[in-house]
Amino acid sequence: MGWSELQIMVVEDHGFQRRIALRLLADLGIERIHEAADGLPALDFLRNRDEPLDIVLMDLDMPGMDGIECIGHIAQERLARAVAVVSALDGALLNTVQTMTRAYGLRMLGSVEKPLTRDKLEYILGRFNDNGSEALDEGEANFTTEELVQALAQGEIVPWFQPQVEFANGQVVSVEALARWERRDGSVVRPLLFVPALEKEGLAVDLAIRMLDASCQWLARWAHDGLELKVAVNVSPAALVSPDVADRYQAIVESYGLKPEHVILEITESSVMLDAARGLGLLARLRLKGFGLSIDDFGTGYSSLSQLSRIPFTELKVDQEFVGGAHRNKRKQAVVEASLDLAKKLRLQTVAEGVETEEDWQLLAELGCDIAQGWLIGRPVPGSELVAAVARWRRPVH
Repeated sequence: MGWSELQIMVVEDHGFQRRIALRLLADLGIERIHEAADGLPALDFLRNRDEPLDIVLMDLDMPGMDGIECIGHIAQERLARAVAVVSALDGALLNTVQTMTRAYGLRMLGSVEKPLTRDKLEYILGRFNDNGSEALDEGEANFTTEELVQALAQGEIVPWFQPQVEFANGQVVSVEALARWERRDGSVVRPLLFVPALEKEGLAVDLAIRMLDASCQWLARWAHDGLELKVAVNVSPAALVSPDVADRYQAIVESYGLKPEHVILEITESSVMLDAARGLGLLARLRLKGFGLSIDDFGTGYSSLSQLSRIPFTELKVDQEFVGGAHRNKRKQAVVEASLDLAKKLRLQTVAEGVETEEDWQLLAELGCDIAQGWLIGRPVPGSELVAAVARWRRPVH
C-alpha cells in the first residue's frame, strides 16, 4: 500500500505537537489524516467508521482518556489495523504498552520519542508496509467450526516455512514450520485465528501430526534436491497428553527416510508449565529418541528457570519481543544478553526470532547468538517457494 493511500489519525492533546504531526504527515504525501485531542473523541470517530483505520499515532499521557486505555478499546473493538506510540515517557512504560497491545492481538508498529520528526514518521510508516503481508485480513476470520474441522481433514492447513540462518556464516540450516490455512477462495488464514479453535475442538494432536507429517515430506523433497535442512515444529500443550505421541512422531519422521535429529519440537514456556505433570515424561522420551527440544518465546512465560532445570532442552529461542529494536533499547538488550549468557552456560543452541534489521543482526552476532530468524532473512513461504527463498538470501554485511 502506498503512503498516499493510508488513513492515519493523530491522537495528541498538545495542540502544537499535534499540528506538527499533521504537517509532517502531509509532507509525506498522506492525504487522509484525522486528529483528536484525547482518547474519547478518537474512539467516537473510529466507532462511526465503516472500516478500521490504517494507523493511529497515539500519545499516552492525555486528559479525558489516556492513550493506554484508548489502545485497549481500539484493540478489543478492532477499530484500527495498527497503532504506534509517540511519547516522551519512560522506556520501560513504553515497552509495557507495546507488549499489552500485541497481547490484545493488535499490530504495534513501535514507539518513537518526542519530538516527532520526518525520519521517525518514515520509520513507522515503513514498518506498516513491511508488515503488510502479515496484516490481519478482516474477512479471514469468517469461518465456522465445521469449515475449520473439514479444512484440517482435507489438508487445507499446511506448514509455511521461515528460514533460520547461522550468524557465523549466513548459511540457512533450518526452517520453522508455521501453520497456515490455505482456503479454497485463495485467502490465507494465520494460526492466531484458527489454532485456538482447533484446540477447543480437541484437535491439537491432529494438527501437530498434520504439521509434522507435511514438514517431513518437504524436508525429504528438499534433501532430494540437494538442500539439507532441519525443521522446527511448534507443539501445543494439548498435544502432549497422549502417551503414544513420542512413538507416533518417530514413526512419521522415519517414514520419510529421516531421523528424529532432523526435527526440533518447539515448546512454549507457558505450555510446559501448564502440562508439567503429564508432559515431562513425554518430553524426556522425545529427547531420548533424538528429537531436539526448543524452549520457545523465552522470557515471556512464568517459570523459565524452573523449566530449564527440569526439561532436557537443546535450544533456547529468544522471543521477538526482546529482539526487535534491541540495538536501540537498553532494557531489551539486557534481556537478550542475559538470555544468551544463560543458554551458553547451559550449552544450549540459541535462536533469535524477529530479526528485522542489520542493526539487530549486528548486535546479536556480537552477543554470540547462534542462529537468526526474521524478516531480514526471509518471511514465511509455502514449501514450494522455500528453495527460491533460500536462493534470495544474502548474508548481511557485518
